Amino acid sequence: MANTRDIQRRIKSINNTKKITRAMEMVAAAKMRRAVEAVLRTRTYANLSWLTVLNLAQTSSNNSNGLHPLLSPRKTIKKIGIILVTSNRGLCGGFNSAIINKAHQSIKKYQISEDGSSKIATDFILVGKKGAVVSKYYGYNIAAEFPKEDIISEVKEVLPVSRLVIDDYLSGKYDKVMVAYTDFINAAKQIPRVKQLLPIDINARDEYLGIVGEDTRLGIDQEFIKGKEEKYLRDKDYVYEYTFEPNPKEVLDEMIPRLIEVQLFQALLESNASEHSARMASMHQATDAARDMVAELTLSFNKARQAAITAEIAEISAGANALAE
Repeated sequence: MANTRDIQRRIKSINNTKKITRAMEMVAAAKMRRAVEAVLRTRTYANLSWLTVLNLAQTSSNNSNGLHPLLSPRKTIKKIGIILVTSNRGLCGGFNSAIINKAHQSIKKYQISEDGSSKIATDFILVGKKGAVVSKYYGYNIAAEFPKEDIISEVKEVLPVSRLVIDDYLSGKYDKVMVAYTDFINAAKQIPRVKQLLPIDINARDEYLGIVGEDTRLGIDQEFIKGKEEKYLRDKDYVYEYTFEPNPKEVLDEMIPRLIEVQLFQALLESNASEHSARMASMHQATDAARDMVAELTLSFNKARQAAITAEIAEISAGANALAE
């Protein structure tokens, strides 16, 4: 058994660590509240804007010439770009590993081309420093890296990323663009997702962000989405006629990139809220673990101290008996 001095030193060290984890938990909780407020403010707009994109994509598919290149799928998929949203720092449990594994599993599904003749190349566009492990452990190519703020407040913060992927898609560098992020459900549940951004997939079933059951705070829920989908299925064979002024090209050249930026912006907001929630939960668990360790060490300290006192009493008693004889 360790002596009392060593145990006291360990108790002091763990108490200091507990103070740090408790402070980090409180900081993460404050950031999480701000991030969740931002998510709830914009989620309705992001989902309804995506519904607009899907309607445009449906109209484009019914048009023999297509309305816009961003709405037209490529016949052959040779290369895919994935925007990977991770954190800048650790200490957030399995947040980063979950989204990285999700992206890796998604790549494995489409790694072979449809005709089975060749592999589909994949590039990663990183948002957040922790995503760099995809190159170290999996060997994927990193095409670009962008910084990520702890609190995202304006759409302009995603403009460099959106412009890069849109330009690369239009130039033919990528035949498909995906975004891998963590969808915020609540403080205890976050789900990693990989969503197709370009081209617009009108057959995608997992097309909305952060919708899980009825929640009046969201302003949009599964019942709302279900009603929209039923209407969409009823009107699927109906060809909508949109009037574009001055012409479809100028309108869509301005509109479609803005809608893509909104989706990227919302994905970053969802990821940030998930990250701070995961870090808060991780630091809470670390604080509880430190508290349990201190309790166990205190018990060991008391046992060691009692053993030392008993040994001293035994020695004194033995000495007194020897003198009495």
